[in-house]
Amino acid sequence: MPNPALVPLPRELDGQIALVTGAAQGLGLAIADELARRGARVVIADLQEAKANHAAAELERQGLMAEAVGLDIADSAAVERVFAEVVARHARLDILVNNAAIGQDVLRTSEVSDAQWARVIGVTLTGTFHCCRAAAEIMERQRGGCIVNMSSINGLTPAALVTSYNVAKAGVNALTRSLALELAAYGVRVNAVCPGPVLTEFNERVMAQRGQTLGLTQEQMIERVRASIPLGRWGEPREIAGLVAFLCGPQASWMTGELVRVSGGLEGVSAVPPRREGK
Repeated sequence: MPNPALVPLPRELDGQIALVTGAAQGLGLAIADELARRGARVVIADLQEAKANHAAAELERQGLMAEAVGLDIADSAAVERVFAEVVARHARLDILVNNAAIGQDVLRTSEVSDAQWARVIGVTLTGTFHCCRAAAEIMERQRGGCIVNMSSINGLTPAALVTSYNVAKAGVNALTRSLALELAAYGVRVNAVCPGPVLTEFNERVMAQRGQTLGLTQEQMIERVRASIPLGRWGEPREIAGLVAFLCGPQASWMTGELVRVSGGLEGVSAVPPRREGK
């Protein structure tokens, strides 16, 4: 069977300008790579500007079209400035993928501080809102465009011990559906992707923390999750990226307001933490 990474992709996004947030590494970089291989010029927007520059240079080295910009999506003014600069440089914005987000420490809701709650909501939900708002104005004006919000299976089926993240992703889902209705008359499509377990650095950290709550090692926790997935394995970033590219392409031209779960058949994480001693 050929390596999927080496199979030529259709150039269905030729000439389009795509901005991907949180794209300097991990899932965001896989999405940027996929869109670029399908012909888009990709703007890698990330708080880690040096990493973003390196990622864009690597894509360009492979003959793809990419550029980088530093962006803190929690900063409303910065979002407006960066989006305006992209349009000034390229005359349009065809695709926005809102991938940037942060998780939370694995904690019971009673232990979540005001600061952690505000930070997770402020970046993962409000930051996505900032970018959607900026893109909506641009795409309304140009009478077309596509927004894909990266949500999570947690936004559909909340898991224990990550309440802030659950709520933020559920909010992203509601934002997606609201905006899809508002922008439909302008030919702008808005969908969300809700991935299940994908083994990235982010999820490796989560597995280590969640394992501690159950008295398991990181490796044991990873295996426990794997065994719960009907298809029997964790997802890979390229598999999520492929779905994002599909939603941005012409074959998804009649899809908007959809929350697309891609999780190997897993519907949610239902593990219940044990009662703590002394409680």
